[in-house]
Amino acid sequence: MSAMDKSIPVVDRKFKITVPCSSANLACGFDVLGLTLKLYLTLTVTQTATPTDDSAPVLVNTGEGASAAPTNPYKNLITRVALYVLRCNDIPHFPAGLRIECHNEIPFGRGLGSSGAAVIAGVLLADELGKLNLSRSRQLDFALMVERHPDNVAAALLGGFVGSYLKELSPEDTSATQIPLSEVIPELPEGAEKEEWGMNPPRPPHGIGHWLKFPTASEVNAIVCIPEFEVPTAKAREVMPKSYGIKDVVFNLQRIVVLTNALTRSPPDASLIFEAMQDRLHQPYRSSLIPALPEILSSFNPTSHPGLLGICLSGAGPTILALATENFEKIGNDMKAIFEKDGVKARWLQLEIDTEGSRAEEL
Repeated sequence: MSAMDKSIPVVDRKFKITVPCSSANLACGFDVLGLTLKLYLTLTVTQTATPTDDSAPVLVNTGEGASAAPTNPYKNLITRVALYVLRCNDIPHFPAGLRIECHNEIPFGRGLGSSGAAVIAGVLLADELGKLNLSRSRQLDFALMVERHPDNVAAALLGGFVGSYLKELSPEDTSATQIPLSEVIPELPEGAEKEEWGMNPPRPPHGIGHWLKFPTASEVNAIVCIPEFEVPTAKAREVMPKSYGIKDVVFNLQRIVVLTNALTRSPPDASLIFEAMQDRLHQPYRSSLIPALPEILSSFNPTSHPGLLGICLSGAGPTILALATENFEKIGNDMKAIFEKDGVKARWLQLEIDTEGSRAEEL
C-alpha cells in the first residue's frame, strides 16, 4: 500500500445502495446486450461514530439465497469487491462500527445477473464509504476486473437497455485484466490476519469497458420464467463452440442492428422485434442444459400469444425472458407449464425495465 494510506472518517451515517438485476446475452446480443429489470439487491449500510470495538463489518443477509451468502466480510463477494476498490484507492481497512444489511430479490445462478449485481454493489459500497467520487466509467473498470463480461455489469450499473464492449488494451493493460480472480479479490485464508490480505491489489486500467444506452418504448415489459434449478455459468460456457460459421455470425449481426432500433419505436412492431430476437450463437448450444427451451422458442410467437414481442434465454439461463406489451399472465403461465410438463417447478414474474440503474442515497 501507499505510504499515504488513508482511513475512513468515523461518523454516524446511514445510506442505501440499490442495484437492479440484468438479463444479459439478450437475444441476438451474445456478450453485447443487457437489459435491466426491476428486481433488486439492496444494501442498507450503517456507520457508527462511537463503535464499541474494532471488529470486522457485521453482515446480515435476507431474501433470495440468504442462507448461502457468506456473512464473513472476507468471504462475501460484495465486501471482498468493496475492500479491493478501497485498497486500490489507498484505504486499507473498513471502518470500525460498520453494519451492512443485504436484502436480495435476485435468484442465484438463474441468468438474472446475481453475481454482477453483487460486484456492482461492492463497487458502490466502496465508493460511498471512501467518498471516492468515482465516475461511472471508473466504477465499470473496477467491476470488470472481477466480472470479465461487460453485458451484465454495464446494464446493472447504468440501467435500461445497454450495449457494451471491451476496449482493445495495450499488452501491459491486457495482462492486468487477465490476473486471476483469486489474486484480485482473494478470500481470507483461515486463521490469517486481515492486515495480510490483499494489501497490494492490481489496479484496473482506465477505460476497459465502453457502452451505449438505447431507449425502449414505454409499452415494453418483461416476463421472466424462473425454473427451480441452476445452470452454472462455467457449464453454460463449456457447451459453446470454439468457432462459428460466417452465416451464423452474419445472421446475428443483422438482427442486433435491427433490434437496437426496433425496441425504441412506439408502438412496438411485434413481427419485426420477434424476428430480430432470433439467435444462432448461444441458445442452440445451451438447449441441452434447459430442456424446456426448444419447445418454448418454437411454440411462442406474436400469433400464438398476442402482445408478445420476442422471447429468449436470459443470460446463461435457465430463466427465459419474454418481452411483451400485454397478455402477461398467459405468456407467463404457458412458459411455466412447459417447464412443469418436464417435471421442473417454475415461477414467473412480470417486471418493468429499470432505466435508472444502480444508485446510492442517504437515509
